[in-house]
Amino acid sequence: MSEVAIQIVLAALAGLLIGSFLNVCIHRLPRDLSVVRPRSFCPGCEKTIAWYDNVPVLSYVLLRGRCRHCGARIAPRYPIVELGTAAAFVLCVAALGLSLAALKYCLFSAILITLIASDLETWTLPDEFTLGGTAVGLVLSAIMPMPAGWAIILLPRSTPPMWTSVFESVLGAAFLSGMVWFLGWAFEKIRHREGMGLGDVKMLAMIGAFLGLQGALLTLITSTLLGSVVGLTYAAITRKNWRTLELPFGSFLGGAALAVAMVGQVAAVWFPRLGI
Repeated sequence: MSEVAIQIVLAALAGLLIGSFLNVCIHRLPRDLSVVRPRSFCPGCEKTIAWYDNVPVLSYVLLRGRCRHCGARIAPRYPIVELGTAAAFVLCVAALGLSLAALKYCLFSAILITLIASDLETWTLPDEFTLGGTAVGLVLSAIMPMPAGWAIILLPRSTPPMWTSVFESVLGAAFLSGMVWFLGWAFEKIRHREGMGLGDVKMLAMIGAFLGLQGALLTLITSTLLGSVVGLTYAAITRKNWRTLELPFGSFLGGAALAVAMVGQVAAVWFPRLGI
């Protein structure tokens, strides 16, 4: 087996294991439960899940999606998150090798997958992943400089690359999230109902910290268009008033950010190697 194949297999296994832990976070954090104790248990009968029933994806298949003890259905979200995380890790490592860049985008994809699933399931975006993810993105911008966007225009040319990268990360985290927060605040004052939740604002800050201002702006535009299409389509099918329709916008933000990161950053490195 070649070195690249070994790296991909290890990335897949790491993704499955991390995805399993992310499932714990998705279930417990919105409910203010510890992600460490107690051990994994069935939400139906509350019996502890044995290790052999907790193997990512495989256990779900062997148990046919049901608890061994009480027969309660296991949400398909569990294997989807595990497989999605594994796929993202494989793509990052295949494109970037075992590098800091691959680590950065693996972490970013894991955070996004968690937030997408949490928002879809509980309409909650845990601070541990939004605010915590923002801090991680800012730190990584100093360790692994990102491409200079608006920062190169706003800073002197003599600014070291590391500080240009940090400034771009801070700008991405602060500018759009601040603007969206203000627009949401103004909308609430005028229309007397919430326009965008604070969790979405925090999530946008996290995305900006990882992708910079340009990446965050592209994410916001893409997610808004996607959310509009899905919302209008859903309203037409269900015959609901689209003006009062509420959607888990964080899931659209997360999906758009994954697309921007994988296509704009990871695939941009991979495609030239494939002659594309």
